[in-house]
Amino acid sequence: MRDGLGSAGPGTPGDQPADDHSGPAELRIRDGRTDREYVLPIDAGAIHATDLDKITAPVAGADRAEGLVSYDPGFANTACCRSSITFIDGDQGILRYRGYPIEQVAGRISFLDVAWLLIHGELPTEAESASFAAAVEAVPELPAPITAIVDSFPSDAHPMSVLLSAWSALSAYRAEAKHVDDEAVRMAEVPRFLAWIAALIAVVFRHRTGRPQAPAAISGSYSARLLGSLFPERGVPDASLVRALDLLLVLQADHEQNCSTNAVRSVGSSRVDPYSAFAGGIAALYGPLHGGANEAVVRMLHEVGTVANVPALIERVKRGDGRLMGFGHRVYKSYDPRAAIIRATAEEVFRVTGRNSLLDVALAIETVALQDSYFVDRKLYPNVDFYSGLIYEAMGLPIDTYTTIFAVARMAGWIAQWLEMIADHEQRIARPKQLYVGPGRRDLPS
Repeated sequence: MRDGLGSAGPGTPGDQPADDHSGPAELRIRDGRTDREYVLPIDAGAIHATDLDKITAPVAGADRAEGLVSYDPGFANTACCRSSITFIDGDQGILRYRGYPIEQVAGRISFLDVAWLLIHGELPTEAESASFAAAVEAVPELPAPITAIVDSFPSDAHPMSVLLSAWSALSAYRAEAKHVDDEAVRMAEVPRFLAWIAALIAVVFRHRTGRPQAPAAISGSYSARLLGSLFPERGVPDASLVRALDLLLVLQADHEQNCSTNAVRSVGSSRVDPYSAFAGGIAALYGPLHGGANEAVVRMLHEVGTVANVPALIERVKRGDGRLMGFGHRVYKSYDPRAAIIRATAEEVFRVTGRNSLLDVALAIETVALQDSYFVDRKLYPNVDFYSGLIYEAMGLPIDTYTTIFAVARMAGWIAQWLEMIADHEQRIARPKQLYVGPGRRDLPS
């Protein structure tokens, strides 16, 4: 609910000064192939890619002209949408949800209230907060066959693989959700998304750890119920651990057009049902270069073992013999603001669970790396994955279950991004171009 965070402040989203150039917002291009000049309008700091098609030149060996396209592997500098949900300035280490700095949101606003903020654009009132939380809690249990699907997998199967399969199957139980152009249907399904992803993660976790498939009757916040369903034998979860889990969910709720969010938007652009669209996000999140990175960090820390072995790790990385997991980010070229918050939270968790000696290893790695020109020159700083895994380990989660918790968090962002995409009349089915570099026409032998 609203907590006196204040406004997002004046100015543009990035707090950059307004353009005071007297000339029009346009890009002038002279094509050296034809010596023609083109003027492309600049809109919100971007040119429209389709305007490049106006820049034509004859095709060698063909009686036709062809328009220009941009080549951008991995979408390094291509905007695929207009969005008002999350703002990132990677150079300055800024992350904002709907204009609110993450440093103000984390620890002060609950995960469900953050989900509301991302989805609706404003913090909920007290009444809206209570109503939304009640709606999520009132969602019926998962269909029994979904639990059976989870239990049909080997117990040592990777939890993200099991989660992906079981979540995909939910679309078969929500036929009405396929009416994605009906706003009432879309919004009615939102509480179910949030409730079922948490419930399914708990089912997958209990299967993975050999616990009985009996949901825990834990009351309280969303995070308290999630933690209680993971460890029902512990009874009421410790308040410090609940706060830490809620903080992690908030910090990972959305992150602009990352790989999994782009997957949700791309799959969803076909107007498929949202369960199938979010399955695309889960599949992308599974990857070790995305959500699976927190697993890789903890495995690396276990391999290092002690602070004394840190210098050898650093030297191996500098030789090109492996990577320093949890360092560097596609967007952030300074310290990931989420990493700083999680680092402080780890200390609070360890006061409850006992200090994990691997935190000392992590701190030593950070200290050495941030003083070494090899990492500083490459702008490699700790990211959100560097410390989050240590908290999950302290809570008692097996390493291969960490990314499933990430999926719970990111569901809030996926929902907001999917809703925004569906309502955006500029969006069309995703269909990128390619640069064909294969052979020309070839005829089969007669």
